[in-house]
Amino acid sequence: MSEKNQRPTSLSQNLHDRLNQVISETEPGSRLPSEPRLAKKMGVSRATLREAMRTFETQGVIHRRQGVGTFVIHPSQVIETGLETLESIHTVADRINLDVQMSTFRVEHRLPTEKEQKILSVKPNQKVNQTSWVMEAEGRPVAYLVDIMPDDLISPEDIRRQFTGSILDILLRRKDISLTTSRSEINAVAAQSDVAKALGVQKRAVLLYFEAQLFTAQGRLIDYSYSYYLPGYFRFHVLRRVGQGS
Repeated sequence: MSEKNQRPTSLSQNLHDRLNQVISETEPGSRLPSEPRLAKKMGVSRATLREAMRTFETQGVIHRRQGVGTFVIHPSQVIETGLETLESIHTVADRINLDVQMSTFRVEHRLPTEKEQKILSVKPNQKVNQTSWVMEAEGRPVAYLVDIMPDDLISPEDIRRQFTGSILDILLRRKDISLTTSRSEINAVAAQSDVAKALGVQKRAVLLYFEAQLFTAQGRLIDYSYSYYLPGYFRFHVLRRVGQGS
Protein backbone atom coordinates (compact mmCIF):
# COMPACT_ATOMS: atom_id res chain seq x y z
CA MET A 1 0.00 0.00 0.00
CA SER A 2 1.44 3.43 -0.92
CA GLU A 3 2.07 6.14 1.67
CA LYS A 4 -0.75 8.39 0.42
CA ASN A 5 -3.32 5.55 0.49
CA GLN A 6 -2.69 4.57 4.09
CA ARG A 7 -4.69 6.08 6.90
CA PRO A 8 -2.56 8.78 8.64
CA THR A 9 -2.86 7.21 12.09
CA SER A 10 -1.89 3.79 10.75
CA LEU A 11 1.08 5.15 8.80
CA SER A 12 2.28 7.24 11.72
CA GLN A 13 2.12 4.40 14.25
CA ASN A 14 3.70 1.92 11.85
CA LEU A 15 6.53 4.31 11.05
CA HIS A 16 7.06 5.08 14.73
CA ASP A 17 7.25 1.38 15.61
CA ARG A 18 9.70 0.61 12.79
CA LEU A 19 11.92 3.56 13.64
CA ASN A 20 11.86 2.59 17.31
CA GLN A 21 13.10 -0.87 16.35
CA VAL A 22 15.93 0.53 14.22
CA ILE A 23 16.98 2.91 17.00
CA SER A 24 16.81 0.26 19.75
CA GLU A 25 18.98 -2.07 17.66
CA THR A 26 21.64 0.60 17.09
CA GLU A 27 24.55 0.89 19.53
CA PRO A 28 24.70 4.15 21.55
CA GLY A 29 26.93 6.64 19.78
CA SER A 30 26.46 4.95 16.39
CA ARG A 31 25.10 6.77 13.39
CA LEU A 32 21.78 5.85 11.81
CA PRO A 33 21.46 5.45 8.03
CA SER A 34 21.14 8.70 6.10
CA GLU A 35 17.67 10.24 5.74
CA PRO A 36 17.33 9.30 2.05
CA ARG A 37 18.30 5.69 2.76
CA LEU A 38 16.10 5.44 5.84
CA ALA A 39 13.13 7.05 4.07
CA LYS A 40 13.48 4.62 1.18
CA LYS A 41 13.73 1.69 3.59
CA MET A 42 10.59 2.82 5.43
CA GLY A 43 8.71 3.57 2.21
CA VAL A 44 7.93 7.17 3.16
CA SER A 45 8.94 10.65 2.03
CA ARG A 46 11.87 12.44 3.67
CA ALA A 47 9.45 15.04 5.05
CA THR A 48 7.36 12.32 6.74
CA LEU A 49 10.48 10.62 8.08
CA ARG A 50 11.87 13.88 9.43
CA GLU A 51 8.63 14.60 11.30
CA ALA A 52 8.69 11.13 12.86
CA MET A 53 12.35 11.49 13.80
CA ARG A 54 11.54 14.73 15.63
CA THR A 55 9.49 12.72 18.13
CA PHE A 56 12.50 10.59 19.05
CA GLU A 57 14.69 13.68 19.14
CA THR A 58 12.29 15.30 21.64
CA GLN A 59 12.55 12.16 23.78
CA GLY A 60 16.32 12.51 23.70
CA VAL A 61 17.09 9.11 22.17
CA ILE A 62 18.61 10.47 18.96
CA HIS A 63 20.79 13.46 18.19
CA ARG A 64 20.98 15.08 14.76
CA ARG A 65 24.15 16.96 13.80
CA GLN A 66 23.97 19.30 10.85
CA GLY A 67 25.97 17.95 7.92
CA VAL A 68 27.16 14.91 9.88
CA GLY A 69 24.20 12.63 10.52
CA THR A 70 21.84 11.30 13.17
CA PHE A 71 23.26 9.45 16.18
CA VAL A 72 21.63 7.24 18.79
CA ILE A 73 21.85 8.48 22.38
CA HIS A 74 21.51 6.43 25.53
CA PRO A 75 22.86 8.59 28.39
CA SER A 76 24.40 6.53 31.17
CA GLN A 77 23.04 9.07 33.67
CA VAL A 78 20.20 11.56 33.53
CA ILE A 79 20.31 14.84 35.44
CA GLU A 80 17.03 14.64 37.34
CA THR A 81 15.89 17.32 39.74
CA GLY A 82 12.77 18.77 41.29
CA LEU A 83 11.86 22.40 40.71
CA GLU A 84 10.72 23.12 44.27
CA THR A 85 14.23 24.05 45.45
CA LEU A 86 16.41 26.40 43.44
CA GLU A 87 19.87 24.98 42.86
CA SER A 88 22.28 24.98 39.95
CA ILE A 89 22.43 22.19 37.40
CA HIS A 90 26.13 21.96 38.24
CA THR A 91 25.23 21.19 41.87
CA VAL A 92 22.75 18.49 40.81
CA ALA A 93 25.39 16.90 38.56
CA ASP A 94 27.88 16.84 41.45
CA ARG A 95 25.30 15.19 43.70
CA ILE A 96 24.78 12.28 41.31
CA ASN A 97 28.52 12.06 40.55
CA LEU A 98 28.03 12.95 36.90
CA ASP A 99 31.21 14.39 35.47
CA VAL A 100 30.40 17.60 33.60
CA GLN A 101 32.76 20.03 31.93
CA MET A 102 32.53 23.64 30.90
CA SER A 103 33.25 24.82 27.38
CA THR A 104 32.94 28.07 25.41
CA PHE A 105 32.71 30.12 28.63
CA ARG A 106 32.27 33.82 27.83
CA VAL A 107 31.63 37.04 29.76
CA GLU A 108 30.39 40.17 27.97
CA HIS A 109 30.20 43.64 29.51
CA ARG A 110 27.65 45.52 27.40
CA LEU A 111 24.67 47.83 27.30
CA PRO A 112 21.30 46.18 27.99
CA THR A 113 18.64 45.48 25.40
CA GLU A 114 15.21 47.10 25.82
CA LYS A 115 13.86 43.82 27.19
CA GLU A 116 16.67 43.58 29.74
CA GLN A 117 16.14 47.19 30.80
CA LYS A 118 12.54 46.38 31.69
CA ILE A 119 13.26 43.05 33.38
CA LEU A 120 16.27 44.19 35.42
CA SER A 121 15.05 47.78 35.98
CA VAL A 122 18.28 49.26 34.63
CA LYS A 123 18.81 52.44 32.65
CA PRO A 124 19.80 52.34 28.97
CA ASN A 125 23.34 53.53 29.81
CA GLN A 126 23.87 51.10 32.74
CA LYS A 127 25.87 48.14 31.54
CA VAL A 128 25.13 44.51 32.30
CA ASN A 129 27.30 41.42 32.53
CA GLN A 130 26.26 38.51 30.33
CA THR A 131 27.75 35.13 31.18
CA SER A 132 27.24 32.28 28.72
CA TRP A 133 28.62 28.78 28.71
CA VAL A 134 28.07 25.30 27.39
CA MET A 135 27.85 22.28 29.70
CA GLU A 136 29.27 19.02 28.38
CA ALA A 137 28.59 15.51 29.67
CA GLU A 138 29.82 12.19 28.32
CA GLY A 139 31.85 13.99 25.68
CA ARG A 140 29.10 16.12 24.12
CA PRO A 141 27.28 19.45 24.71
CA VAL A 142 24.07 18.97 26.70
CA ALA A 143 23.10 22.49 27.85
CA TYR A 144 23.61 26.12 26.88
CA LEU A 145 23.14 28.63 29.72
CA VAL A 146 23.06 32.43 29.81
CA ASP A 147 22.88 34.78 32.86
CA ILE A 148 22.51 38.56 32.70
CA MET A 149 23.07 40.80 35.74
CA PRO A 150 23.43 44.54 36.39
CA ASP A 151 27.14 45.37 36.52
CA ASP A 152 26.90 47.01 39.95
CA LEU A 153 26.59 43.51 41.49
CA ILE A 154 29.83 42.01 40.28
CA SER A 155 32.60 42.86 37.84
CA PRO A 156 33.45 40.81 34.75
CA GLU A 157 36.85 40.08 36.28
CA ASP A 158 35.27 38.66 39.44
CA ILE A 159 32.94 36.49 37.38
CA ARG A 160 35.87 35.06 35.43
CA ARG A 161 37.78 34.41 38.65
CA GLN A 162 34.92 32.84 40.63
CA PHE A 163 32.90 31.04 37.95
CA THR A 164 32.98 27.24 38.18
CA GLY A 165 29.77 26.44 36.32
CA SER A 166 27.02 28.56 37.88
CA ILE A 167 26.24 32.23 38.48
CA LEU A 168 23.70 31.09 41.08
CA ASP A 169 26.44 29.41 43.10
CA ILE A 170 28.49 32.63 43.03
CA LEU A 171 25.53 34.61 44.35
CA LEU A 172 24.74 32.02 47.03
CA ARG A 173 28.28 32.42 48.39
CA ARG A 174 27.81 36.17 48.77
CA LYS A 175 27.09 37.18 52.38
CA ASP A 176 25.81 40.60 51.32
CA ILE A 177 23.03 39.15 49.16
CA SER A 178 20.03 37.19 50.43
CA LEU A 179 18.23 35.28 47.70
CA THR A 180 14.62 34.28 48.26
CA THR A 181 12.64 33.42 45.14
CA SER A 182 12.97 32.61 41.47
CA ARG A 183 10.25 32.86 38.86
CA SER A 184 10.70 30.41 35.99
CA GLU A 185 8.93 29.60 32.76
CA ILE A 186 9.51 26.24 31.07
CA ASN A 187 8.79 25.49 27.43
CA ALA A 188 9.83 23.28 24.56
CA VAL A 189 11.37 25.38 21.79
CA ALA A 190 12.97 24.96 18.39
CA ALA A 191 16.70 25.71 18.45
CA GLN A 192 17.76 28.85 16.60
CA SER A 193 21.03 28.99 14.67
CA ASP A 194 23.34 30.19 17.47
CA VAL A 195 21.97 27.74 20.04
CA ALA A 196 21.94 24.87 17.55
CA LYS A 197 25.59 25.55 16.77
CA ALA A 198 26.55 25.70 20.46
CA LEU A 199 24.85 22.37 21.20
CA GLY A 200 25.82 20.67 17.96
CA VAL A 201 22.22 20.01 16.90
CA GLN A 202 20.26 20.82 13.79
CA LYS A 203 18.47 24.13 13.54
CA ARG A 204 14.92 23.85 14.92
CA ALA A 205 15.77 20.75 16.95
CA VAL A 206 13.49 20.52 19.99
CA LEU A 207 15.08 21.68 23.26
CA LEU A 208 13.86 22.27 26.82
CA TYR A 209 13.92 26.01 27.55
CA PHE A 210 14.02 27.72 30.95
CA GLU A 211 13.63 31.47 31.42
CA ALA A 212 14.13 32.61 35.01
CA GLN A 213 14.22 35.73 37.17
CA LEU A 214 16.03 35.67 40.52
CA PHE A 215 14.98 37.95 43.39
CA THR A 216 16.60 39.07 46.65
CA ALA A 217 14.86 39.32 50.03
CA GLN A 218 14.43 43.04 49.31
CA GLY A 219 12.52 42.24 46.13
CA ARG A 220 15.26 43.28 43.71
CA LEU A 221 15.57 41.26 40.51
CA ILE A 222 19.31 40.69 40.19
CA ASP A 223 19.63 37.91 37.63
CA TYR A 224 17.79 37.20 34.41
CA SER A 225 18.70 33.87 32.84
CA TYR A 226 17.69 31.58 30.03
CA SER A 227 18.89 28.06 29.41
CA TYR A 228 18.54 25.37 26.76
CA TYR A 229 18.71 21.68 27.70
CA LEU A 230 19.08 18.65 25.48
CA PRO A 231 16.18 16.22 26.05
CA GLY A 232 17.30 12.81 27.19
CA TYR A 233 19.99 14.18 29.50
CA PHE A 234 17.62 16.13 31.75
CA ARG A 235 14.43 15.25 33.58
CA PHE A 236 12.64 17.91 35.62
CA HIS A 237 9.71 17.26 37.93
CA VAL A 238 7.52 19.12 40.40
CA LEU A 239 6.36 17.74 43.74
CA ARG A 240 2.88 19.12 44.37
CA ARG A 241 0.94 19.04 47.63
CA VAL A 242 -2.70 18.10 47.59
CA GLY A 243 -4.66 21.16 48.64
CA GLN A 244 -8.12 21.56 50.09
CA GLY A 245 -10.55 23.50 47.96
CA SER A 246 -12.06 26.57 49.59
